[in-house]
Amino acid sequence: SHTWFWNIIQNDFKTGNIDLEGSMRLFEKMQIPFDEDHLKHIFRKTLDKHSGDAISMDDFRALYRALVHRPEYEELFKAYSTDGIILSDTQLIKFLVKEQLQTEVDETTALGIIMKYEPIDEVRTKRQMSFEGFIRYMRSDECSIFKNQHRTIYQDMNQPLCDYFISSSHNTYLIADQLMGPSHLWGYTSALLKGCRCLEIDCWDGTNNEPIVYHGHTLTSKIPFRSVIHVIDKYAFMSSAYPVVLSLENHCSPKQQEVMAHYLKSILGDKLLSSPIGGEVDMTRLPSPEALKFKVLVKNKKAGTLEESMLRMDYDTYGETEELSDSDFQSEDEETDDTLPLQRSKSPAKRRADPRSSPPPQKRSKVKKGKIALALSDLVVYTKSQKFVSFEHSLMNQQVFENNSIGESHARKLVRYSAKEFISHTTRFITRIYPKGTRMTSSNYNPQEFWNVGCQMVALNFQTPGTYMELQDGKFLDNGGCGYVLKPQFLRDRNTTFTPQNVGAYSKPMSLSIRLISGHQLPPSSLSKTNKADPKVHIEIFGVPEDQARKKSSVVKSNALSPKWNETFSFTIQVPELALIRFCVEDEVSLVNNEFLGQYTLPVMSLNTGYRNIPLMSKEGIKLESASLFAHIWYY
Repeated sequence: SHTWFWNIIQNDFKTGNIDLEGSMRLFEKMQIPFDEDHLKHIFRKTLDKHSGDAISMDDFRALYRALVHRPEYEELFKAYSTDGIILSDTQLIKFLVKEQLQTEVDETTALGIIMKYEPIDEVRTKRQMSFEGFIRYMRSDECSIFKNQHRTIYQDMNQPLCDYFISSSHNTYLIADQLMGPSHLWGYTSALLKGCRCLEIDCWDGTNNEPIVYHGHTLTSKIPFRSVIHVIDKYAFMSSAYPVVLSLENHCSPKQQEVMAHYLKSILGDKLLSSPIGGEVDMTRLPSPEALKFKVLVKNKKAGTLEESMLRMDYDTYGETEELSDSDFQSEDEETDDTLPLQRSKSPAKRRADPRSSPPPQKRSKVKKGKIALALSDLVVYTKSQKFVSFEHSLMNQQVFENNSIGESHARKLVRYSAKEFISHTTRFITRIYPKGTRMTSSNYNPQEFWNVGCQMVALNFQTPGTYMELQDGKFLDNGGCGYVLKPQFLRDRNTTFTPQNVGAYSKPMSLSIRLISGHQLPPSSLSKTNKADPKVHIEIFGVPEDQARKKSSVVKSNALSPKWNETFSFTIQVPELALIRFCVEDEVSLVNNEFLGQYTLPVMSLNTGYRNIPLMSKEGIKLESASLFAHIWYY
């Protein structure tokens, strides 16, 4: 293996020793992920042995070993290799079966791994694996804590839409807070690239008959509706083929609603779903994500019935409007809860003098508010917004293609006092939950309590990082990240008796044991002048109330490069199908103050067994390329 290593690096040393820059380039060439602070630190330690600012080939080899040859990998490798230098394919199979608990492996699997990860040619041709190959395998996605099978779409996509959790965003046009923040097309692009499948568009009348998108009665900037639809047209199906729902919060006059309808049709073209699939409306069952692939659905109020819309398809409805009945209007939650006239806190005198502050919203006359342009109304097929009255009312009167939006505060009361009825409701109807309008800073709420009762569209502010957004990202890693996750059977069955408070016969207890072994190249503390931190790890379960749990490791002092814990944590989870597990790494700055270093959240059902690396994400949800935790996972 020495020859292999020299062959790779000798070219870079042709002109003599190399400096830090050169070492970094060489690591990049070898495709070894590194954290600059850690590499710098090890490089400086290597330099301490002699003068100058460049290192020799031998020094570089020591540097490489310090960063790449991790003792915890070595221990495993030596346990299965007879001579400590080579693993045969049979020894590799033994490791996979005994340690990784992969029961269905055979020679073909082992050979595939050797071919993919063994860098040394003469070892590979002998169907063997060196320690270098073993390291590359252990560091790969195949040894990630997240099940490889779940990285692709593996669930049944032919069930009705209401049987899925759907990745949903709130105020998608904002990239900062609700009062002052800029409205920006990037909000739509980034949400779609993340696999979000339900976007919110707040539409208002603009000048020159151009509808605009912004957060009404606030100082957020305005973007043309047309531009938003162009972005959706471009990015809708880049990260997922499954349908996108546009949730319109519509404050436009009928005249500008027609302009909206025109843009939706002309820009989206065939992508826009404007009539029922196959021409027939199945009144008893919503179509499936599979049947709606590559389609954009409009969620808005609708006048009259689907049949009437179908009859109108043949003639021009330009200029026609229809009154919506009182029951469709009055205080549709979304119109009031989410667009409170937000005053900025200034003294009254100053406020009067400030021309920028928005005037209080005029009481709109009832008539103007209740009119909908037929051209827009007719584009609504399976996602008709319907005011939520009560579960009983819905059971008696609501159609499957009518959806409700319920504000988080109201929804939380319903979870507390009528969970059984809530679940019965979500087995039939798509239900969207949205943050209360008083969250001025666009903070989020805990989505878990609404997933627990089967709500399909739990809309979060994607622009606001934090634990709740991390739960959202973690949940939708599942099923290939396509934005649709099939709900557990007990949340789809119309006769279910499951409630989160009382799981009863639906409990399938899982005993989960996690041995947290070590960390590698964790981000140094922002207070550290070199590459240090005092890391500790929180492991937290989110799920039904009795599954909520949180454990924490001890603190390792002054080591972010390779902290070792070797601590075991055990959890009993009653409803694993609803549970998420979150690993959060913090730097203990003081007894009362911790600094976030990285986290990873995933569904409990997507956990891999055996020795696994846990990737880490930054506060903003970006993967930290070189940082990870190493753990042994076991459950039954």
